[in-house]
Amino acid sequence: MTLMFLLPLCLFTVAALAKDQKPAAADLVEDGQLIDLTSPRYQELFQELQNDHKFLEEELTKIFTGITIRRRVLELMDKQWEARPWHEYYPRFITAKAISEGRKNLARYEKVLDRVEQEIGVEREIIVAIWGIESRYGQSKGSFNMLQTLNTMFDAYPRRSKFYRGQLIDFLLLCRENGIDPQQVSGSYGGAFGQTQFIPSSFREYAVDFDQDGKRDVWASVPDVLASIANYLHSYNWTAGMPTTIDLGPALKGENLEKAYQKGRKGLLDWQEVAETQGIDLPQPVADQKLTIVGLEQEDGSTRYLAGYPNFQAITKWNNSNRYAMAVTELAARLKK
Repeated sequence: MTLMFLLPLCLFTVAALAKDQKPAAADLVEDGQLIDLTSPRYQELFQELQNDHKFLEEELTKIFTGITIRRRVLELMDKQWEARPWHEYYPRFITAKAISEGRKNLARYEKVLDRVEQEIGVEREIIVAIWGIESRYGQSKGSFNMLQTLNTMFDAYPRRSKFYRGQLIDFLLLCRENGIDPQQVSGSYGGAFGQTQFIPSSFREYAVDFDQDGKRDVWASVPDVLASIANYLHSYNWTAGMPTTIDLGPALKGENLEKAYQKGRKGLLDWQEVAETQGIDLPQPVADQKLTIVGLEQEDGSTRYLAGYPNFQAITKWNNSNRYAMAVTELAARLKK
């Protein structure tokens, strides 16, 4: 085929791809654009808040009037670190400072962690590792206005609009339940807040008043923070004493393992099959729970494979990313040394 025939074909292909490619959410709105409270989506939301949750119309008017879209939230949602390969991802979280500060906090809050381990049953290193990754041990709780963020995601991020509608409702409820002004709460661009970086629904379900001062304070109370992290993992069947991962080496030896790896967190296998196929000994999970196959991309192009135990799977309930769960696991291991 000659170049004169190839050129129109290339132009047609590029045009077709451009037509199919959807614009980014941030490109569809203006920064600072007022949300339209008269739109059907907001009218339905207000009706639910009034009918099901007994908010008054004047309350909602006061809360929502003047809220604007923040484009930066939308831009960051499409550039999340969890999408990067492991060799680029982990250096952001597993640093010399993160390790040294984590060890200091293990010592500083030893008595609190003793109680948390005894009463809730989650190892301290895992708890502190999540604390460190989420908020740098409480030093970085986020600077985005929560009300603006949740409304931006609900109104201008169609892919997750339904999810953030629920989070917006939970946020208003938790503010009312805890005497918090919803307009004064700061958090991350993803709508998480406090030292735990809980999303609103997680706060309402898992936050703990561990210091027994009458409030669940994940902003300023370290005992509440540590116990709330542990309570979340415990709720997803964390088993103390069991591993999070076991190394499987640089290659998967069976077709079933490869298929399970390709399926991600949905690819579950019996532990006996993984052990026999890879030719290694594996500890038996509680109640013969199944394992996932995890792959970590190395800088040289190879992949490091691991068996993800139910404890690893519990961490992915916190953040739906194998790389995140592995960063927690690796940091916890460094804190223990």
